[in-house]
Amino acid sequence: MADLFAGLEPDTNAPSPPPDAPLADRLRPRTLSEVVGQEHLTGPDGAIGRMVAAGRLSSMILWGPPGTGKTTIARLLAAAVGLRFTPISAVFSGVADLKKVFAEARDHARLGKRTLLFVDEIHRFNRAQQDGFLPYVEDGTVTLVGATTENPSFELNAALLSRAQVLILHRLGSAALEQLIARAEAEVGRALPLDPPARDALIASADGDGRFLLNQVETLFSVALDAPLDPAGLSSFLQRRVAVYDKDREGHYNLISALHKSIRGSDPNAALYYLARMLTAGEEPLYLLRRLTRAAVEDVGLADPQALQQCLLAKEAYDFLGSPEGELAIAQACVYLATAPKSNAVYAAQKAAWRSARETGSLMPPANILNAPTKLMRDIGYGKGYAYDHDAADAFSGANYWPDELGPQQFYSPTERGFEKRIAERLAWWDERRHANQPRD
Repeated sequence: MADLFAGLEPDTNAPSPPPDAPLADRLRPRTLSEVVGQEHLTGPDGAIGRMVAAGRLSSMILWGPPGTGKTTIARLLAAAVGLRFTPISAVFSGVADLKKVFAEARDHARLGKRTLLFVDEIHRFNRAQQDGFLPYVEDGTVTLVGATTENPSFELNAALLSRAQVLILHRLGSAALEQLIARAEAEVGRALPLDPPARDALIASADGDGRFLLNQVETLFSVALDAPLDPAGLSSFLQRRVAVYDKDREGHYNLISALHKSIRGSDPNAALYYLARMLTAGEEPLYLLRRLTRAAVEDVGLADPQALQQCLLAKEAYDFLGSPEGELAIAQACVYLATAPKSNAVYAAQKAAWRSARETGSLMPPANILNAPTKLMRDIGYGKGYAYDHDAADAFSGANYWPDELGPQQFYSPTERGFEKRIAERLAWWDERRHANQPRD
């Protein structure tokens, strides 16, 4: 990768930060080769690496968690290919600001200087504002680089996405975060006052966010400590990091999907982990109880009928105890579901029955099971020949209950797992009796 960027000049658009600037500013990369953790994009075979090697950028959306280098990469891209760098934030900018930016970009284009327009938090612009970018991107007035922490598929217009390449930035791994600490130590001129386990704990607490890590490092460098901190000392010294979690954003749906699929996959430990992730981040416990109840009927079903009861009792226990005591009942229901035998037979049967009902319209049930409250209805055959099952041997008559035009259908096919194995045996016995009762030609 060093060869790829060897001929590139450092970013000259941004002035060097003063010695008393925040540590994160002083360590901001000056070339793309200094960006850590995103080599899949900036390396020789990465999308950004190839664009820089060709000396030509296309518009792009940088999608990734906070603190992974989106702003830095955009600024260095402009320097790498000789574009004018203009940053705006969708949080603080409106239509008037955009018009001014586009007018200035056109003026510079006439003088032969193209503009890279960096839009931070681009997902915060509404649909109409996003459409406003289209003509300027299409005619080359600006090369658009948008940054977002949200899934572009949900937050950005399809028209804008069709004109920009979506590049995914990864959360920074342990090696990349360790590299940032080493750079900070070189900048400050001394080692971080942590023992090795505390250093690992600091890296883990950053949750892949390089900016957060450097802020914590700067805090540690700002005080005089008699001895290196251990993990317990670090925990009491630094404020606990709040989990990154927006209840109406993609992180919410990713975690609830992971919880549901861990239950379906019979992994109670993974299910508990994702349940804990959501509860400790502030998710509404009743939302989780609703999803657990859904899993009980969708993925456990009649393989263990007690699964549904466990969820409903957990909801009752939580209502009675509240948090945090009631969360134990939620955890118990979660573990019960994950360890229960699994069947989606009822779920599949429901979908098949609903589909059949839509397709077959208003078929009349067979006359023998129609209600006959009046003499006229009895005279035309309603209820004629109805067999009262409780009067039959073993309370089973084997009568037909299907519309004549449709005939018997099979929607529910129980599995051989858990309680459904007994249901399957019972259905097979009834089916055998039903066929034995059918008249022979």
